[in-house]
Amino acid sequence: MAYTGDVSRGSGTDVRELDELTIGKVSVGPHDNNAYLLRCRKTGEQLLVDAANDADTLIALAGDAGLATVVTTHRHGDHWQALAEVVAATGATAVAHPADAGELPVKAETVEEGQTVRVGEVELEVIHLVGHTPGSIALLYRDPHGHPHLFTGDSLFPGGVGNTWGDPAAFASLIRDVETKIFDRLPDDTWFYPGHGKDSTLGRERPSLPEWHARGW
Repeated sequence: MAYTGDVSRGSGTDVRELDELTIGKVSVGPHDNNAYLLRCRKTGEQLLVDAANDADTLIALAGDAGLATVVTTHRHGDHWQALAEVVAATGATAVAHPADAGELPVKAETVEEGQTVRVGEVELEVIHLVGHTPGSIALLYRDPHGHPHLFTGDSLFPGGVGNTWGDPAAFASLIRDVETKIFDRLPDDTWFYPGHGKDSTLGRERPSLPEWHARGW
């Protein structure tokens, strides 16, 4: 079946097979958080984006191949409820931005803007997006055989940027970072995978940027 990115808690995993990377998307926890299992097809090494909840589900998803790394996109608790249990079960290295890493329940290695996180032979570029939290990050995979793939946490969704709780300065920061670091740099066929809900592409969302500015959220 073709990948759609449309999952809900208990619906199972939607899998996308790229030439060098496999992406598995699953919804967990009471807040329907998305967790993404990335597997390097050459080495079999695996990385999890957001051990959000339902540790047993995520450990089973990783399977016998285990996990090398768990990247947490930001400090909010609904994105790391299973982190300690998953790390303990798999021995994975926890990774986060230094501005948010101190809020996590495990010690994490830190990454900043422009650095890379590896899963096997695949490189993921770290993009720092300030506004939803001080240390929110996105992970960019530039597929050499196709379009880019971007894991945005809660900083970018279909229909708008992440919640900034009516704080004008936080919204200004986030919309600026999302525009300059994502929309201005990446093509319309970039597929993005958010922390909740369905996926989208930059081309589908780009015409709405003026509306997002005008409404302030």
